Amino acid sequence: MERHAVALQISAGRFNDFRSGLGKIWNRLTRIMDDLEIKNFSLWNIEDLVFGYYETDETGPKPDDHTRKEFHTLEDEMAGTFRWISGPDSEMRLMYHDFGIVRPNKEQIRHRVFVTRLKGSYQEEYKRRHDGLIEARQGKTDPGPDSNFSIWNAEDFIFGYDEIDVTMEKAPTEQDNRDTVAWETKMLEIMSWYTDDVDWITGEHHNHIVRIGYHN
Repeated sequence: MERHAVALQISAGRFNDFRSGLGKIWNRLTRIMDDLEIKNFSLWNIEDLVFGYYETDETGPKPDDHTRKEFHTLEDEMAGTFRWISGPDSEMRLMYHDFGIVRPNKEQIRHRVFVTRLKGSYQEEYKRRHDGLIEARQGKTDPGPDSNFSIWNAEDFIFGYDEIDVTMEKAPTEQDNRDTVAWETKMLEIMSWYTDDVDWITGEHHNHIVRIGYHN
C-alpha cells in the first residue's frame, strides 16, 4: 500500500463557493477515484486549509489522458476558489511515520488529523526531531492504539493523519502528560498550531478540524 497526501488553500472570501462547488463535482470526482482504485480517501478542513489523504496499491494511480482531462475539467469548474499547496501530480514530503498495524476495519477507528505551520525554514529541524522518534522505536512495530500515522509537509505547512483504535486507548498517566507537555512545548519553538491539539497546554483557542469528505 502507498499513502498519498494533497493540500489546498481556499481563496479569501470563497469559502461558501468552495464548499458548494465541491458538492457539485463530488460524484464525478469519486468516479475518477474509483477508476484509479483510490481507497480510504478523506478531506479535512480547518480555517482556509484543506488536507486530503488517500491510499493506493503499490503501483499507485496511473491516470491516462482521458482521466487527466476529466480531472482538469473539475479543476476548471472550481477555478478561483482555491490554490494547490500540493496537488495530486506532486508528492508531499513524508516527515514522519508510525504505520504500526493498520486496521482494515475502520468501524472502531477515530481519526486525529492536525495542521501546524512552521515558523520559517524549519523543515529539516522538524524532520530531525521526528526521525529521533523513529529511531527510538528500534524497528519495533507499534501495536497501537495509533496506527497508519503519517505526517506530511508542503511549503511551511505540516499535516498529520492518524487512525486510532479506540478499543486500545487508555487514559494518559501523569507521566504521559508530562512527556507530552515537554515535547509539545519544545515543538512550539519552531511551529504554531491551526488545530486545537495543544490548547490544553497553551491556553489558546483553536477550532477543531472537520472532515468534509470521505470515499472508500
